[in-house]
Amino acid sequence: MLDKMDLHTHTIASGHAYNTRNEMIKAATEQGLEVYAITEHAPAMPGSCQSMYFMNYRVLPRKFENMTVLYGVELNIVDYAGHVDLPESILQEMDLALASIHTPCYTSGSIIENTNAYIGAMRNPYVNIIAHPDDSRFPIDYEILVKAAKEYHVILEVNNASLSPKSFRGNPREKYKEMLNLCIKYQVPIVMDSDAHVDIMVGNHRYAQEMLNSVDFPEELVINYHLEVLKDYLNYAGE
Repeated sequence: MLDKMDLHTHTIASGHAYNTRNEMIKAATEQGLEVYAITEHAPAMPGSCQSMYFMNYRVLPRKFENMTVLYGVELNIVDYAGHVDLPESILQEMDLALASIHTPCYTSGSIIENTNAYIGAMRNPYVNIIAHPDDSRFPIDYEILVKAAKEYHVILEVNNASLSPKSFRGNPREKYKEMLNLCIKYQVPIVMDSDAHVDIMVGNHRYAQEMLNSVDFPEELVINYHLEVLKDYLNYAGE
């Protein structure tokens, strides 16, 4: 099957990435992607964008050659209730929104507290994807996570950067193995994303694909292969 998308990437606007918007878009076209998303870090991340940056997304074109370009946000989950760092009044203008836990923005709690933080974020009607739920510093109950993703119609991400040998999130393979097997059990879709912070990593899902292969994950549950399914999960309605 053809991997057609990358829904989690960052530009220099995020503060710790290294290429411009145009450079990242060019890299996506060179990879032959059909859907490409720029999802800058939200305001709680040190050095990243403030609210006005996201409020002005409306000026950006959503087409580049034959590729759809989406503009969204990687929200920071900031507490055990799952609150995030942009209000719904701004999120409703985003093409898509990821929500994730990062060390500068969240203090790890118990397994149930961390799990509840993800579930609270999923209840936000504008959150489409839970990004890298794989960090050993934030232990969670994966069965509760997967069942909640199904209930709230949210995609779970398999993050290529997390699985890279250079990852600072430890070794998430066993955590992904557990999550993916539960996704098969409950028929919950996933998406492979690069989490690219530099242009040479755009569309690179090598480690994520190896992870899926290791558990014989069914192609029908991989959003990357099904553009028509993706549309049912996004806020973006087309130009």
